[in-house]
Amino acid sequence: MTLGEGWTPVLRSKRYPNVLVKEEGANPTGSFKARGLALAVTMAKHYGLKKLAVPSAGNAAGALAAYAAAAGIEANIFMPKDVPFANYVEAKMYGANLTLVNGLISDCGRIVAERKQKEGWFDISTLKEPFRIEGKKTMGYELVEQLGWEYPEAVFYPTGGGVGLIGMWKAFAELEELGWVARGKRPRMIAVQSSGCAPMVRAFEEHASASKMWENAATFASGLRVPKPYGDYIMLEILHESGGLALAFSDEVILASLQDWAKNEGIFLSPEGAAATAAYDHLLKTGFLNSEDRVVLFNTGAGLKYTDVTAEAAGIQRVS
Repeated sequence: MTLGEGWTPVLRSKRYPNVLVKEEGANPTGSFKARGLALAVTMAKHYGLKKLAVPSAGNAAGALAAYAAAAGIEANIFMPKDVPFANYVEAKMYGANLTLVNGLISDCGRIVAERKQKEGWFDISTLKEPFRIEGKKTMGYELVEQLGWEYPEAVFYPTGGGVGLIGMWKAFAELEELGWVARGKRPRMIAVQSSGCAPMVRAFEEHASASKMWENAATFASGLRVPKPYGDYIMLEILHESGGLALAFSDEVILASLQDWAKNEGIFLSPEGAAATAAYDHLLKTGFLNSEDRVVLFNTGAGLKYTDVTAEAAGIQRVS
């Protein structure tokens, strides 16, 4: 089941010659979520599943709704009521059964878990089925091929559920086993979050083996508003093994980076993508990286999907 996902462009920064932006907003439904849901829905159809359910911070909902519509499968979606409006509209237009929840993605996940057996749903949540990660790992294959079959020095990944980070690490192992890339120093993986919801950063800084639930999570980068990632322990292992970091930035810093890249690069990042660009600036200043290091920054979704929340954060109002 495909809607044309994958092989997204790598955009070279005008100001930083060694910075490449992997533009995941070019995927169907405008985000990287298309990769994982394309494969998950394809296999759901293969196995004869009729009803799928997912809790979502926004973009996974739109992707599931689209691919389920294409496959003729029922989609049952639970999202926080304050997700970007585009996420709500696309789920409705694709014909999904949509429930808005007064809470966070963790509350949505609890509802799916409580009702799935009675309703006959197959739970297609992050890391609770095997195929979304297989779709997401294509990001790792692509970036290495697009860089001439070489690793970058670092990969900056906006981290909510973190399936993409885990998937890319799996891809790197497979590439080495296949002999398509030389075994050696893999990229340093940089997990980026918002300071309004940073369970991975706290766990990393505390040298913990897993994260704790983040209370009162709040950020306009809705994809980062995941208070307890299911695969947290795997991500922490990857960060340590790669010599990477977990970093968090305030919404004010993220917004400033979003505006900077829009005005100076012509790239309208998602808030999550702007967290990655903010992290790059920070690591240049601290000396963790230098300007000669080739790095890949993931913009995980199209900025236009966040028009309402970005406008509110920036104080932009329609002139009557």
